[in-house]
Amino acid sequence: MYLTSFIHREKLFRIAERWLCGCPDPGDVRALTGILICDGFVIGETLEVMAKRLLGLIHERPVRQKRISFKGELRDRICLDAGDADPRMAELAGRYRENPDYYYREAPINGVMCLDEQDRLIGLFRIKRPKRIAEKANRRIADWIFEKVLGRAREMAGERARLSGVPLDSLVTSEEEMAEEFIRAEEFIAWSFRDRSIRLERSAMTMQDVGGIKIVGSEDELLSLEKSLAQTQDISVTEREQFSGSYRATNLVLEITWDAEDVCRKYRESRSWGKYLDRGIPEEELKKGLEPLLVDAEPKINVELILSTFPDVVESELGNSIHEERIIAQRENKRYKGYIPMNVELLVESLFAVGFSPRTDIDRVPVKIWGRYLPETLSLYVQQLYNLPEHDLFY
Repeated sequence: MYLTSFIHREKLFRIAERWLCGCPDPGDVRALTGILICDGFVIGETLEVMAKRLLGLIHERPVRQKRISFKGELRDRICLDAGDADPRMAELAGRYRENPDYYYREAPINGVMCLDEQDRLIGLFRIKRPKRIAEKANRRIADWIFEKVLGRAREMAGERARLSGVPLDSLVTSEEEMAEEFIRAEEFIAWSFRDRSIRLERSAMTMQDVGGIKIVGSEDELLSLEKSLAQTQDISVTEREQFSGSYRATNLVLEITWDAEDVCRKYRESRSWGKYLDRGIPEEELKKGLEPLLVDAEPKINVELILSTFPDVVESELGNSIHEERIIAQRENKRYKGYIPMNVELLVESLFAVGFSPRTDIDRVPVKIWGRYLPETLSLYVQQLYNLPEHDLFY
């Protein structure tokens, strides 16, 4: 996975590559812990500065911020604002009030709401949670592996055609034979991770939206904001995608320069090292500031910017395009299913679990691409990482 919102994205990519091959370096856990502390703080502070700056382009007065941990907090706010709006929004707000628990209120979010002087929602910024990063990385990596498996299966079919003396498009293959060939191709690719003969491709595993900002405004305000961005020297719009249908919004990818001096100052002034005392790094080391962790840091990061009108926000949180429903659909409609994609997801989750844990070393990677596991394997491993008691019916 190549996370462009991280300032140590190359280093993290190399760690993930080694873990997927089952060959971690001795210093990987310590390096991973430092990346998650440093890069997480940089993303959070940079998102806050950028959200204020973008909102300042369409709102004259300063905004109030409110940190949220659950989607119910966001939907409660939206429901209040939608109550006296048009009939459709009033209908959706009414449905929400009747049965709020139906709307994934307990879904976690690491976010901050931006409110105007009347406490109306005008923006939001958030950092994608590790579980969602793992799921998305799994889809990217699994799709990439799937293409490798298909390619190997085609090579095997081509060899059969050659031995049979017929063109490949004339080769007759039973469903059982194709299934067996796919399994052998899958084993071949899985084994290529074990012998480290395969190399991951950044382009196939790039994620641009670990850090994200949503700006809520009228169509005229959002158009004005886009025009202002086009004239801004230190912000580049590298991608633009327009969504219509049940989900409506404009999604941009911004490349921005983060302010190292400002971020390091805020870390010291807020005594933020106190948040990281259970990560296995001594307090005296954390108190030295972020500067020692900024070696090889990239000067720019990418963040996702979503431009949406308030009616479209209501629809996406309470109506036909609820975010969690889209997540569930993504989980159920995976193109590639089997032990390899499950292993990828468990591996990426374990990588984050280790990086957030009190451990600074491990004796093994708990999941191998070429093995077979159940999710319970990871659950038990996480318990052990955090020294949590294991509960069983027999002792």
